[in-house]
Amino acid sequence: MYAIKKSAGSQLFDVSNIMILSIFSVATLYPLWHEVSLSLSSMEESMRGGLFIWPKEFTLSAYMDILKSQFLWVAYQNTVIITAAGTLLSLLLTAMTAYPLVKRGLPGNHVMSFVILFTMLFGGGIIPTYLLIKQLGMINSLSALIIPGAISAYNVLIMRSFFAALPAELEESAMMDGANPIRIFFTIILPLSTPVLATIALWEAVSRWNNFFSALIYLNDKSKYTLSLMLWDVIKGQEAAKMSGQLTNTSTESAIAATVVLATLPILCVYPFLQRYFVKGVMIGSIKS
Repeated sequence: MYAIKKSAGSQLFDVSNIMILSIFSVATLYPLWHEVSLSLSSMEESMRGGLFIWPKEFTLSAYMDILKSQFLWVAYQNTVIITAAGTLLSLLLTAMTAYPLVKRGLPGNHVMSFVILFTMLFGGGIIPTYLLIKQLGMINSLSALIIPGAISAYNVLIMRSFFAALPAELEESAMMDGANPIRIFFTIILPLSTPVLATIALWEAVSRWNNFFSALIYLNDKSKYTLSLMLWDVIKGQEAAKMSGQLTNTSTESAIAATVVLATLPILCVYPFLQRYFVKGVMIGSIKS
């Protein structure tokens, strides 16, 4: 087999494409790399500032001091609870909403689809939503970041498209064997829906892990703070001022950088395990066999 020789224009396009993507990659990755390098630098070098390509005078003192903070672990615990519970609840409710919508004989199918689409165009707004959360007694509660927004109209449409692509013969065969719709849903449909479930789980987990605005308006007690809210508190100086008295060989800049890295690390660790499902999941409904 002979290799196809590319034209000069095609080679120029490939080189230009690689250069442009490389520049965008560096511009995207450098802010995080800067925080990593700053957090691993000594007090003197971090206070001096400047461009951090590599850690200057490598030290782990910032992480050793930050990990002693009880406030960090409380925020970690709250964020993990919100992310895990919110993601599981969202997957369950989204799947249970999307599955009946693929049944053509379901009464009110078109009406429900219209209502779901309507919520993508119009919403209640911040003030009515806040008043509703307040009347439900969820202010200053982790449930305010778990229950509201448990179902996304966009995710329902994505999952409905996946369910519609599954062979109907699977359900017919299971019903002939005596399985009821609930058993079919949990033992056949959901196990076959791993790609779309993993994709939506990744979206929901990242969204809830980084949720800042909702935490800002609904949470008042620092014992309920999430990592994003704690980061905001640290960066604006309030918590940093408290930590400065506890820091021995670390500057406030290194402490903030170490907090940013510790808050970002879990999502970076989870993403590679779900990446293989991500491309397949986001392409759902784009191609029909």
